[in-house]
Amino acid sequence: MGLISMSTRELARFHTLLDLTEGRISAVEAATLMSVSRRQVSRLMRAFQADGAVGLTSKKRGRRSNRAFSDVYRDSVLSIVRARYADFGPTLAAEKLREVHGLPIATETLRLWMVADGLWLCRRDRKKRVHQPRHRRDCLGELVQIDGCQHRWFEGAGPGAPCWCSSTTPQAG
Repeated sequence: MGLISMSTRELARFHTLLDLTEGRISAVEAATLMSVSRRQVSRLMRAFQADGAVGLTSKKRGRRSNRAFSDVYRDSVLSIVRARYADFGPTLAAEKLREVHGLPIATETLRLWMVADGLWLCRRDRKKRVHQPRHRRDCLGELVQIDGCQHRWFEGAGPGAPCWCSSTTPQAG
């Protein structure tokens, strides 16, 4: 027998039905423990005796939701977003799809589709902005020039002072 994936609730039902099968508890006690009716215990017991632990697992597990959008609809929405709204966030793109194209879609659904398709990065995955390092001061408490650029002409720094601005010629001040 293969590996069976069970939820915590299904596993608790399994143990309760084992106790019921071995006669340690009654059907009424099992119904109370599982918070179901006596009739439901009978149905679960029949499924457990017929299929074992597999009979207690959800039959819907691994299947597509009945309320899911079709793949054709998803592809058409993503192609429109790629063509016209690639630089939009999910909220604005969902509004434009609803207003301009008449395609109703929830913002969260569109966000999940855009993340899966690589059109949107969640805030955690975006690159952090790289800030230029500030040069250490020679003396403790030395003041920093406010504009951050040490021009050669500023306060008589002279020709040997470094200049990070685009112009290389000294400017008259």
